Amino acid sequence: MTAPKYILGRKVGMSHVFSEDGRQIPVTVISAGPCKVAQVKTVERDGYLALQLAFEPCRAKVLTKPRDGHLKKAGVGPHRVLREVRLDAPADLAVGAEIKVDVFQPGDRVDVIGTVKGRGFQGVVRVHNFSGKRHTHGNMNQRGPGSIGMHSQPGMVLKGHRMATHWGDERATVRNLEVVSVDAENNALVVRGAIPGSRRSFVAVRVARACRVRQSS
Repeated sequence: MTAPKYILGRKVGMSHVFSEDGRQIPVTVISAGPCKVAQVKTVERDGYLALQLAFEPCRAKVLTKPRDGHLKKAGVGPHRVLREVRLDAPADLAVGAEIKVDVFQPGDRVDVIGTVKGRGFQGVVRVHNFSGKRHTHGNMNQRGPGSIGMHSQPGMVLKGHRMATHWGDERATVRNLEVVSVDAENNALVVRGAIPGSRRSFVAVRVARACRVRQSS
């Protein structure tokens, strides 16, 4: 097995390109890799197959001492992000090997994993698309949820009510995006469509699950 089709990066922003027939295509640019292999996990030692990838070099002082020691032992230097990628078969990559953006090619299908923008604590109108109540006759609670339970029996709010809540700032995966272009010299990956997160947010790019199922069948 060669290098897995999995890489870490940061979202640069959205733009557009034009296809050969003149159509405008919305794209997202990702600064992807290079990632270094910080640890190789095996079934005999760890119980499963995986690679631990280190991304984005940084100063050692921003890391905890255990992480700094772990990376020094691997000989890859201080990196800000560590992530594991599970493997189906043993990889012929050693600790210190580098995975670059050229593991992907134009036309590949990928899943992009990121963290959606945090919107703070939001009410039911914004989160659940409630229509709100009337703005007349002295009503002072136009955007509130209304009645949420019974007074006497059972005397509690039942589970499952749509209520105000914290919105956003959670992991999300956009599936089956097309790779439009790969710039190995500048570590840039351009995918069609939008991906989660704000500019400079951390993302992971993997080969689309639908493609992996087809390849294995």
